[in-house]
Amino acid sequence: MTTTEQSYNVYEDRCPTRLVLDCLADKWALLILDRLQGGPVRFNHIRRDIKGISQKVLSQTLRRLERNGLISRTIFPTVPVTVEYALTPLGRTLTDTVSALSHWAEQNMDAIFAAQRAYDERDAG
Repeated sequence: MTTTEQSYNVYEDRCPTRLVLDCLADKWALLILDRLQGGPVRFNHIRRDIKGISQKVLSQTLRRLERNGLISRTIFPTVPVTVEYALTPLGRTLTDTVSALSHWAEQNMDAIFAAQRAYDERDAG
């Protein structure tokens, strides 16, 4: 069995890792990945859980995550059709990172607001 390992460098402008980082740096992608940690979730349930995401953006983000191998889509032949999304094994490798980043923001908002106020006051003077 022969495998070829590529050498990737995220600091190079043409490195394909930049496209993956672009996908993961999206707030909607992070929220969807975090939401799927508990197991498979239906499309409409995700839309209800993530306030403010439009159906179009949710569909686009789910497709992008599926294309990158981070989530899987299962279609059930019901009336109407039921679609569930779940993390793939590759997607599960991100759960700790995604959760830490998402919840870091929640835990540090007061400090961030204080820093913004201090910056704005300093910048205004």
